[in-house]
Amino acid sequence: MTVPNERDAPLGVLLTNLGTPESPEPGDVRRYLAEFLGDPRVVEAPRWLWLPLLYGVILTTRPKKSAEAYAKIWWDSGSPLLVIARRQCEALQQRLDADLSRPVHVALAMRYGRPSLAQGLEELRDAGAERILLLPMYPQYSATTTATTFDRVTEIMRRWRSQPALRTVTHYHDEPAYIRALADSVRRHWDTHGRGERLMLSYHGIPKRYVKNGDPYPRDCGITAQLLAAELGLSRGEWKVCFQSRFGREPWLQPYTDKTLEAWGRDGVRSVDVLCPGFSADCLETLEEIAIGNRELFEENGGERLSYIPALNDDPAHIDMLAGIVTRELGGWL
Repeated sequence: MTVPNERDAPLGVLLTNLGTPESPEPGDVRRYLAEFLGDPRVVEAPRWLWLPLLYGVILTTRPKKSAEAYAKIWWDSGSPLLVIARRQCEALQQRLDADLSRPVHVALAMRYGRPSLAQGLEELRDAGAERILLLPMYPQYSATTTATTFDRVTEIMRRWRSQPALRTVTHYHDEPAYIRALADSVRRHWDTHGRGERLMLSYHGIPKRYVKNGDPYPRDCGITAQLLAAELGLSRGEWKVCFQSRFGREPWLQPYTDKTLEAWGRDGVRSVDVLCPGFSADCLETLEEIAIGNRELFEENGGERLSYIPALNDDPAHIDMLAGIVTRELGGWL
């Protein structure tokens, strides 16, 4: 009788991101927003207060407007975020297959929408993975992104009789290879499109209240920005950190991206390059909010050119960096 050896079983990597509606139609957008905005990690408010507002007002008005925004950036092949995430997953799988002697199965999952975290975990279990590395594609840690992914994964696995060993990557905001990949993407953009007068580093915002309660997100964003500016050799006046995508009336992290661009346009700044270091793949917030909406806003206020620098997406340097993190974090399992 042959006794199965645990070391012969494939290792699993669950690559995750935020998620996307299944189509740019209001019904699909509404279902996505209900799941996303219904997460108590995303909206930290008493359920008795928030849920009636969510289902009574927000989900009856916001889906149509959001669907129109999604329609502007939707590709023939589907949601940009999902299409790019699949490319990242395939490229990472190929890289690990080439570099490692032990089999590693990479699965893709989204925190909201499909493929779901449950589907991704089931794929790894069906592949025989008894040891899993969870890799959320958020360079900077926040309870609104990384922590809620961990919450949901453990909630799903609570129902499993036999559970795998689990390791997690909480952030990689100061990973040298990540900083180099960002810097190289900026340099390539400048070589092709010319260099703007200022470089804006725009991150997704969160309410200030979350930071007061202990969320380290702005610290991580600041470290990434400082390391990137040093890598590019920028002086302090040549770059600025801002925060986008605020929602609701309470104060969020500042300075705000849109207000800063308005002020720059009025003050005579003619050209701006915008990089979004917190987004590992292009999505609604980069392709529509920055490259379309904020570009128009900047021009309406006197600016001449806003040039968006794409996310790292499936750039080989990005995949190399992810493969390096995976190999390191798998550690003795290999």
